[in-house]
Amino acid sequence: MKAVILAAGKGTRMGALTEELPKPMLPVEGKPILEHIITGIAAQGVREVCLIVGWKAEVIGKHFGDGSALGLNITYTTQEVQDGTGKAPELAREFVGNDAFLLTYGDILVRPDTYAQMIARFGEGDFSGLITVTPGEDVRKGGINFFDDDFCLKKIVEKPSDAQLDQLRAEGWLKDGEPVWYNAGIYIFQPVVFDHTAKLQKSPRGEYELTDAIETMIDAGEPIAGAKIEGRWVDVRDPDVLESLG
Repeated sequence: MKAVILAAGKGTRMGALTEELPKPMLPVEGKPILEHIITGIAAQGVREVCLIVGWKAEVIGKHFGDGSALGLNITYTTQEVQDGTGKAPELAREFVGNDAFLLTYGDILVRPDTYAQMIARFGEGDFSGLITVTPGEDVRKGGINFFDDDFCLKKIVEKPSDAQLDQLRAEGWLKDGEPVWYNAGIYIFQPVVFDHTAKLQKSPRGEYELTDAIETMIDAGEPIAGAKIEGRWVDVRDPDVLESLG
């Protein structure tokens, strides 16, 4: 398995902190967020990593080089236009080839064994994709996911409004007493995902969104496994979160 990490954004919510550093290079516990992610994935035996870079890409390149110091082969691809999460993975299409790949945003911290659990779950069936979820987050800021009895994905709604949540309740998707599954932003895909990202249209938010491609995968009958994140999950979205991490 290979890994693709989206690390192109500036992280405007970080303010002055990302004037000189790309957001994934902000330090947590003495080393960059991105290094925590890369070493966690590498601990599962993944050796081929593609970093999608953009803002202050040279900082990332100088720190990690070709990856040999970590026992990895790291390649870099530049996202020239920041137009959403849906098109960014396509930049790694040649790198991926015919292999399954783990895809993560460059600002999400989990325990290394989370990646191991994902890979194990993906291997349980003939899946085209895997999506991680966590309970207890405000789905209006991310995405809400619905699963069948085998915990395979049935429906996904990106950043639902209060009106959409009311409609989901009325339609029986959202039920009192059941967990509300928030999209945790770490995935595994077979290359078939690129057939769906290639057809993306911009969302009402003006971006190409990966969740729209996942929706069309569901519609096409592509099986997508769910995986619940156990333990630590942190979206380092703003300075307050960063400060809380020490």
